[in-house]
Amino acid sequence: MPEQPQTSTPLRRLRRAWRRSDGVPERFPEAQELLIEAKEQATNIAYRVEERVHAWREGRARRREFSPTVVASTGYGTTSWIRVLGRAVLTRERLLDRLTGEDVLSVRGWRSFLSIPIADAVVTVRIGDAQVQVTADHGGVIDVAVDVDLRPGWHTIELSTEGSAPQTAHVHVVADDQRIGVVSDIDDTVMVTALPRPMLAAWNTFVLDEHARTPTPGMAVLYERLHRQYTGAAFLYLSTGAWNVSPTLRRFLSRNLYPDGPLLLTDWGPTHERWFRSGMQHKVNSLRRLAEEFPHMKWILIGDDGQHDPAIYGEFARRYPQNVAAVCIRELSVSEAVLAGGLAREPQPMANGVQWITGPDGRGLAAQLAGAGLLEPDHVDRC
Repeated sequence: MPEQPQTSTPLRRLRRAWRRSDGVPERFPEAQELLIEAKEQATNIAYRVEERVHAWREGRARRREFSPTVVASTGYGTTSWIRVLGRAVLTRERLLDRLTGEDVLSVRGWRSFLSIPIADAVVTVRIGDAQVQVTADHGGVIDVAVDVDLRPGWHTIELSTEGSAPQTAHVHVVADDQRIGVVSDIDDTVMVTALPRPMLAAWNTFVLDEHARTPTPGMAVLYERLHRQYTGAAFLYLSTGAWNVSPTLRRFLSRNLYPDGPLLLTDWGPTHERWFRSGMQHKVNSLRRLAEEFPHMKWILIGDDGQHDPAIYGEFARRYPQNVAAVCIRELSVSEAVLAGGLAREPQPMANGVQWITGPDGRGLAAQLAGAGLLEPDHVDRC
């Protein structure tokens, strides 16, 4: 039987070309192209492996008669469209209330990562008397814009899949004449997590009881003052966290009296182009999308100097100065900075009229927002 020819992979071709060149880079012009091809092949393999693992877990769960449901998340939009957010998963019948309700028991973070996504799930969205079907992605994530005709304010929609019980989600429809909105980071901005340090990140994400998470001093009061002053303003919480922890984060925000608003999270794991999704790129893309969706609105961008918020917000302010009212950066304490692995303090870009505000807590930021004319002085005294 003739010998079957072996498939020539990019790495094999790379090694052969390197041997032919005798190790001289000038004789190796195809190196960059082969390296890119090898990287793409590796990431595509990782992506396919992840899909097979998801398919195996989904098939096993269905054989064990797990029930489909939708973990519905808060959405936002305008009078002509809304962004529907959620996740289609399989779970045991007795855990449905825990996934979709306000659980009063202690919840360890690792439980959120055991949910089994329904790949490409067909989800029915009911908006008043209207009904539309949308499709989740391969990780079960629902992130779809739907055309509507709604009044400004809060509305309730229902999501279901495969005949499951409808789950409700709130949607904030922003008025066409609204001019101010708030975008806030979560980690080390509204809650103290020291996320960048890998072991602490794993502890906070997978082990720590959600009731033991510490709110950042003064930030909830500051947000409530902004919420009262700018009636109808959109509050969006932008994080590099995974969609799995959406219920946990929502309960934390509610319990600590932060204004209700959508969570803009991401999906960990490989893509067609990368081994892992870029958290920074997620934030950059989300801000750019908001600028396109609300071209008339100025955002108060709130973050901290323990990660990349100053660089991300600063670049957005340079590109879209007409969409930024102020950049507010919470300065970490010395101990927090050590746990976070250092600081990322950037020069204060005051060009184009963009205010750059820093402070150690909510009260400090409130005082400077008042000085910039973005918060009433009597609101500062209550922070």
